[in-house]
Amino acid sequence: MAAAEAAGFALDYEAAELYTHAFRVGALGRCWRQQLEAPDLSLAAAEAEAETEAAIAAELGCAAETAADLRAVCSIDMLMSSDEEKDPDVIPEDSSLLTLRIRKKVLERREETIIVDRACRQETLAYEMESHAIGKRPDNPADLVEEGELLLTVNIFYPVIFQKHKDHKPYQTVLVLGSQKLTELRDSICCVSDFQIGGEFSSHPDQAPEHISKDLYKSAFFYFEGTFYNDKRYPECRDLSRTIMEWSESHDRGYGNLQSVKMEDYTFNELSLKIGFPYLFCHQGNCEHIIIITDIRLIHHDDCLDRNLYPLLIKKHWLCTRKCFVCKMYTARWVTNNDSLAPEDPCFFCDVCFRMLHYSAEGNKLGEFLAYPYVDPGIFN
Repeated sequence: MAAAEAAGFALDYEAAELYTHAFRVGALGRCWRQQLEAPDLSLAAAEAEAETEAAIAAELGCAAETAADLRAVCSIDMLMSSDEEKDPDVIPEDSSLLTLRIRKKVLERREETIIVDRACRQETLAYEMESHAIGKRPDNPADLVEEGELLLTVNIFYPVIFQKHKDHKPYQTVLVLGSQKLTELRDSICCVSDFQIGGEFSSHPDQAPEHISKDLYKSAFFYFEGTFYNDKRYPECRDLSRTIMEWSESHDRGYGNLQSVKMEDYTFNELSLKIGFPYLFCHQGNCEHIIIITDIRLIHHDDCLDRNLYPLLIKKHWLCTRKCFVCKMYTARWVTNNDSLAPEDPCFFCDVCFRMLHYSAEGNKLGEFLAYPYVDPGIFN
């Protein structure tokens, strides 16, 4: 009965549409665990390597020692040049390879113009984030991820107010475990709107409050397959989905029976999802992010096996910081409107330039302007 139930929720490996049909995440994991053998689910790296060598020997019909020798001969380490005198970072002048000649010209042009290779910097950042936790195991065995655990790849897109990136730029990609609660993903999402400081402080710039929006407005919800998962962990949390549900129920909008539950009561294994389908994360009242789950698989012994590191951030979009209009060096901390001393509206300033331009030595306001604390999206770089 359990096998038949799990098979009913099994995914098609090739979907004709942009996304799959809805399925229960936990049922999919049970189906995989029933179909696979214990060695396939094992997280012991040495054991998995031994099993691989045994499988190769059986496939080739040779002894295990012969398979081990073949593996050593075909290793990527054998691709290195045996000539130790040559420096691989130095491109020879008389190279006959067109790719090396082109690369040599690019490197020489880069040294002459001293340009900043932003694409290379972003690729390096992505590689470091993805590789720093590969194969990492916890010091405490109790924190080891269980065998057969599901691993979900979640893409969080920019909020819709970012017109440039809202359609196709996931600014965060995280890995979450199927047994983790939705609140753990909610707490791991970084958004610039959580760090905003409300109010106008041109008359008293030193009295800007220390509390940020995340401390004051803790309400949020995920929307998956007709259900709003509201964060109700704190007394001040409100049901942000109530307005949407009342709007849907006031007329027959065609959305069916929408439900509202507590986010902290559910894990990802208990959800019904579609891979590739856009879902919603809303916080700060109206800051809306598209959430797309692009992959669900069983955890492997080469993955990060420390449960405490999940949700694991593996990719982050790199943004240019907005510099101060005056010094062009430091990141902007203030933004002004209707500023009689600024050539632009709005105009951005670092803290030092803002105070030197808009206040006297005694701290008195000069001219007319409105000043607001500014949080640059580039702080997440």
